[in-house]
Amino acid sequence: MYKDYNMNQVTLSLDLEIYLEKDDLAFAINDLVESIPEKAFAAFEHQMGATSYHPKMMLKLILCGYTQSVFSGRRIEALAKDSIRARWLTQSQQPNFRTINRFRVHPHMQVLLEECFIQFRNLLVSQKLIETDVIFIDGTKIEANANKYTFVWKKSLQNYEAKLTEKSKEIYHQLVKEKIIPSICDEDKDLSEEDFSKIITTLETSVENFTQEIDASHCTEERKLLRSQRKAPKKALKQFLDFKERQSRYVRQKAILGERNSYSKTDPDATFMRMKEDHMRNGQLKAGYNIQIATNQQYVLAY
Repeated sequence: MYKDYNMNQVTLSLDLEIYLEKDDLAFAINDLVESIPEKAFAAFEHQMGATSYHPKMMLKLILCGYTQSVFSGRRIEALAKDSIRARWLTQSQQPNFRTINRFRVHPHMQVLLEECFIQFRNLLVSQKLIETDVIFIDGTKIEANANKYTFVWKKSLQNYEAKLTEKSKEIYHQLVKEKIIPSICDEDKDLSEEDFSKIITTLETSVENFTQEIDASHCTEERKLLRSQRKAPKKALKQFLDFKERQSRYVRQKAILGERNSYSKTDPDATFMRMKEDHMRNGQLKAGYNIQIATNQQYVLAY
């Protein structure tokens, strides 16, 4: 004899909460997110376009996935459809993987996670699950999934930047000396991005003037003379366009580096370091993370 099972029987939808155990993880996630102040979600609100999913619901769904080792956007989307726990947290709303991934990389997400961490600790303290006067710190190195040949080194970047500064000043002084361009900035100081823009604009004007004169001239000798005169500003223009692009790139790279000495282009958060496991015993540097975690009663309180 079997338990009653009939796929054709009409049933009334019940609250999914009744299917969850009293100590289910979903309730802890719900209490944590609901304890976050409303102002922390204000940055996600917009007045234009279609209505968006509530950031509280999105955060609950992502935390639900992460606590079950589900990190892929597509797998979290599937979780929202299949898991009773996730369906209760989302109230059966089903954001797709693109929406989930866009939410995860939102500019305000870092601030929201910090606020979430604060509320997480407050909940642990209020429920007397941790001690407030003790903390344990431990660390480990984790190898990143990044190309080991895409590194950027701080010392190399500083050397390239110094050479760029020296070379650009040298060419600028030569252009002023030969009266190809007028003096634009103080000759003793390094050229800024604004100075590069002014020099490029001046050189573009000079090249354009020569080009117009060449097109207007019908004398072969005069055209040859004008072309030879145009070579210097045209070459300098190409150089300064390259200088400006490189300077902007160096500024971006320094911002990514911060206090670190290196990073990987395919994973900017990863730093090159020696790992504990060195099977070749050659001290090879690999992209990785040096994770430091503070815990109390097996709860992670800081990282």
